[in-house]
Amino acid sequence: MFRRHPATRARGPLREFYGVPPPGPDTPVEDLPLLAVDVETTGLKPRQHQLVSIGWVPVNGRSIDLSGAGYVILRGNVGFTVGSSAVIHQLTDDEIAAGIDHPSALAQLLQALSGRALLAHFAGMEADFLSHACRRHFGAELRAPVVDTFALERRHLERMATYPRGEDLRLARVRQRYGLPRYGSHKALSDALACAELYLAMSSRAPGASLKSLQV
Repeated sequence: MFRRHPATRARGPLREFYGVPPPGPDTPVEDLPLLAVDVETTGLKPRQHQLVSIGWVPVNGRSIDLSGAGYVILRGNVGFTVGSSAVIHQLTDDEIAAGIDHPSALAQLLQALSGRALLAHFAGMEADFLSHACRRHFGAELRAPVVDTFALERRHLERMATYPRGEDLRLARVRQRYGLPRYGSHKALSDALACAELYLAMSSRAPGASLKSLQV
């Protein structure tokens, strides 16, 4: 069944986002603009749980642009509490209460993502939560090219006839295999930077690759 592109339903910042074309599938890695993104949430289900923070770091070809990095804490609804999820993301109810509203946070992210592919580790999490939030606040889902370092590493290991377990594909474990330094986990900005660094290590082993070849 034919489905209209979400740009036809999008409002506000999401409509502006769709006004800038994303990189094409044949864009070589050397010229590929990406935005490494990490979200922290109160759970795993977008319809039941909430975004509490978003971090992002631009990647331009084979370099990281820290000047374009961003981080937002999202304000919860009246009576919202992070509950036991605070053990993971380490944000308190007071920090959430002092955060910015969801549309403003999403607008900042969409501006940073404009004209870029979305880069994340286990990208389904970021894509699902952000798309659900855009649908709620701006009338349509978020659609962008996606590069997933989790999927890239799984494909790499399977090609080597090594079939990884879940723990083998965690961001920290994969970074260790690539000789990258250890960072603390579940902080949106540092996790986005960790993903960006991992992507550069991975892509350095794939000369001549394009966006299409990176999408799994």
